[in-house]
Amino acid sequence: MKATYPLRLPRSLKTAVEQVAKEDGASFNQFVTSAVAEKLAVMRTAEFFSERTNRADFKKFDKIMRRRGGEPPRTGDEPE
Repeated sequence: MKATYPLRLPRSLKTAVEQVAKEDGASFNQFVTSAVAEKLAVMRTAEFFSERTNRADFKKFDKIMRRRGGEPPRTGDEPE
C-alpha cells in the first residue's frame, strides 16, 4: 500500500535532489524513496550489531582465540 506524504524541503536541497536523481536516471520520488530505505537499512544494521555486541561473551571469545591447534593459513590467506 502506498501513501502520499507532502514533503517539505529547503529549495536548495530539493534542487540538489532533482539534479542527482536526473543524473541517476531516477525520478525525484524514486530517489527520495531509495534514500529513505537506505537510511533505514543503515540504522537497523547499526542496531543489530549493537544488540549482538551486548550479547557477546568476550571471555569465551578470548578462550577460542587462545586455543592451540587448527590449520595454518592456506596460500593466499596470509595477512597483508
